[in-house]
Amino acid sequence: MRTQPDDDSQGGGGAPQVDGVPALGLGTSGNTDPDQCAASVRTALELGYRHVDTATSYDNERAVGRGVENADVDREDVFLATKVWYDDLGYRDVLDSAAASLDRLGTDYLDLLYVHWPTDSYDPEATLSAFAELYDDGTIDRVGVSNFDPALLETAVEVCDAPITVNQVECHPLLQQEPLRRYCADQGITLVAYCPIARGAVFDVPELQSIAEKHGVSAAQVSLAWLREKGVVAIPKATGEAHIRDNWASLALDLDESDVAAIDAIDRERRIIDPGFMDW
Repeated sequence: MRTQPDDDSQGGGGAPQVDGVPALGLGTSGNTDPDQCAASVRTALELGYRHVDTATSYDNERAVGRGVENADVDREDVFLATKVWYDDLGYRDVLDSAAASLDRLGTDYLDLLYVHWPTDSYDPEATLSAFAELYDDGTIDRVGVSNFDPALLETAVEVCDAPITVNQVECHPLLQQEPLRRYCADQGITLVAYCPIARGAVFDVPELQSIAEKHGVSAAQVSLAWLREKGVVAIPKATGEAHIRDNWASLALDLDESDVAAIDAIDRERRIIDPGFMDW
């Protein structure tokens, strides 16, 4: 899957898209100060972002909703995504969780709803039947999963009556997820990368530093541009305007073949998010 140019009429803010998902979004994990969170969402949207990612477990959906409402951008032009936490994945719990998220976000539909982690109360048939119901009644436009490997994805696709089109996982130059990226591409599933700059670890990677110096940009921009080259959507967390702008500037960075090859050849691996209950 390669990114394709988008226009404002499709809600892309001039950014590329990957299969209808804006290729660069604003991540909000850990952004729990309500005013700061709302301000960062508004800043990002008014700068040109059109993809905002949150989750029930982030405890900031109300602030995210306020940021969307305050921004000088129409709601229908914003790709808004949230997630159901792993202890709310029973059939009725999913429906209740989605309703609560809608209320907190101040919207009557979601562009994307994820199964956050495939653990605890996750049962493919019960969980995904609720997601399919939400899809069928128009409450959600897309069904997504998060932290799913190919085996889990295969089962989910088989049992869900609605199309599963997105898988969100940790992905960056130090955790390249090449087999999973290949599998998702083959299945027509868009990969969304959380921690796309490895919570700042990319700044200490010599290969990325060298490429950044070559282009006169930041290592974060190099990481985001590499993901875009691979057809991966990135949702870096940023709170301050400077970081929001720096990430957005990655859309103007075109890596050449030698840059991409140098990043592909990084043979060190570092997983940032490892909660202990997943068998990676």
